[in-house]
Amino acid sequence: MNAPAAAALPRLKLPVGLQSFAKLRSEHCYYVDKTGLVLDLIESGTHYFLSRPRRFGKSLLIDTFKELFEGNRPLFEGLAAESRWDWSRRYPVIRLSFSGGVSPAGTGLAQRIRDNLRVNREALGLPLPAGLPDDDLPGNFADLIRQAHRSRGERAVVLIDEYDKPILDNITDPVVARQMREGLKDVYAVLKDTDEHLKFVFLTGVSKFSKVSLFSGLNNLTDLTLDPRYSALCGYTDDDVDTVFAPELPGLDREEIRRWYNGYNWLGTSVYNPFDLLLLFRNRQFRPYWFETGTPTFLVDLLAARRPFTPDLGRIVATDTLLSTFDVETLQPEALLFQAGYLTIDSVWEIPGRRELTLKYPNLEVQASLNDSLLRHLSGSAEIPEPQISRLYRVLLAGDVPALRPLFHAFFASIPHDWYRRNALSGFEGYYASIFYSHFAALGLDVRVEDTTNKGRIDMAVLFGGVVWLFEFKVVELTPQGHALQQLKDRDYAGKYRGRGEPIHLIGVEFSREDRNVVGFEVETIPATRDSAAVR
Repeated sequence: MNAPAAAALPRLKLPVGLQSFAKLRSEHCYYVDKTGLVLDLIESGTHYFLSRPRRFGKSLLIDTFKELFEGNRPLFEGLAAESRWDWSRRYPVIRLSFSGGVSPAGTGLAQRIRDNLRVNREALGLPLPAGLPDDDLPGNFADLIRQAHRSRGERAVVLIDEYDKPILDNITDPVVARQMREGLKDVYAVLKDTDEHLKFVFLTGVSKFSKVSLFSGLNNLTDLTLDPRYSALCGYTDDDVDTVFAPELPGLDREEIRRWYNGYNWLGTSVYNPFDLLLLFRNRQFRPYWFETGTPTFLVDLLAARRPFTPDLGRIVATDTLLSTFDVETLQPEALLFQAGYLTIDSVWEIPGRRELTLKYPNLEVQASLNDSLLRHLSGSAEIPEPQISRLYRVLLAGDVPALRPLFHAFFASIPHDWYRRNALSGFEGYYASIFYSHFAALGLDVRVEDTTNKGRIDMAVLFGGVVWLFEFKVVELTPQGHALQQLKDRDYAGKYRGRGEPIHLIGVEFSREDRNVVGFEVETIPATRDSAAVR
């Protein structure tokens, strides 16, 4: 249902792409007040690290810290920080940013660091250090911190935005990635050696590299990534959407907004990706805005190389240790998917000395878009899946069960023979089921994998359009033909769904490794019951 109209609240400017706190506040944009949480952090500690996916408002958060420490009170009028902050004290702020990326060629990283130091030195009005070589980057950084403290009479604040981007931009080339890591490590080590001159340190990025590899000796760095108190430090909550953005809601289905963009969770309040919501409010159309802006190809390639059983991607179980760190030499798909925002926390299991996290897709946007990308890899083609998924939706919408077999038969037949020859994935038993699953998941449908009943597990259940679709998959070289549908019937898998009062299609799908296609497709339909008022 559409959201009710917000009578009195005026529409403000949407801060699409704005990372400047001053510009956002001066141009009368919508702003979700995070300054209360910012003050909580400053009052409770000094050195912090926060990992969040790209386009989640990290740069704006960094800029908020900057304006606060520099004492720009007019920007905070009416916000939580206005009455809690000591505006009589102004701190020298040093801000390093790697958001623009770094060229892997030659001295690209060194030049980027040198430029960062120069800009900060000029902004603070500090002279170049006498007798210190220009290429001694750690030495110059340390001198900048010490001079800032001495010249202003207040200890320095260091803010580092996208601290890991030079590494991630080159992650497919381990040699270059290691060079970037070592160059950054030397600079970050300065934060330990100059601690007496530091008031506050805050680093943000997408990934969390191990302390050993990148933050050696920086033991006082508090990781906020899985701190439930700060789960909503970046991103918008449901309450933010209903209050701050109330003028934008009329004409949009509120539940669809949740389904498409909500669901990111770091053990606290779940949040929306701000980038998605702002573009939705501007364009008034539901689209995968965030996913389309730069899903790293290497991540999808890595997943495809690991031969995933795609239904399992939305129900991964991992320890928080595995998810919280990785390194150039040990790229774990689970950690990458979680840290990059393609999976989020569903539930937590605590045992002494250990915590296990069950992961899921955060929302429809990620589920549909990631499976669409994976389907292109599974098929060996970028062109085949797009029209195929559209045809599947039309078939389901029409309830045309017989059309499913030729649809999927044509799909498997279209996969180039050479792709089978070059990819071990084709021999993986779950490959065929993965193809089926990713088709339905790419449509964002309610897909339930290995759905438990009192007599076993259904391979796949799809609930769509007032119809229940139950699938059982078999490989004929492993199981005699005709067993797929029979298993659905013998174990009465339909029993779990009879109370819905909807038609139920039992579909047994059989594949052949030798034929590389569907060789059996049997259907039996259980008509809708009269109890159509059953709870769905």
